[in-house]
Amino acid sequence: MSSLQGYVDRRVLLILQDGRVIVGTMAGFDQKSNVVLSDSKERTFSEDDGVQEVPLGLYLVKGDQIVLIGEIDEAIDSSIDLASIRAEPIASIHY
Repeated sequence: MSSLQGYVDRRVLLILQDGRVIVGTMAGFDQKSNVVLSDSKERTFSEDDGVQEVPLGLYLVKGDQIVLIGEIDEAIDSSIDLASIRAEPIASIHY
């Protein structure tokens, strides 16, 4: 859990068990690894329409739903034309 402290106030990308991809600024977390994101957006992937971002605002993600958390390099991320990327949506995890 203490490793999440380094992500506070930084732009992060979360991949959730249901395949959703959420990008936002980590505002905080708790002992169960629940994460609060500010200025968050869900990135939806499509083979036809490219990547679209749906604004979510302040968003709470339950820790048991998080598969991956990674810091985003904002300079690289802002230089990518998301609309030109074609990809299948990430499948949900079944176990």
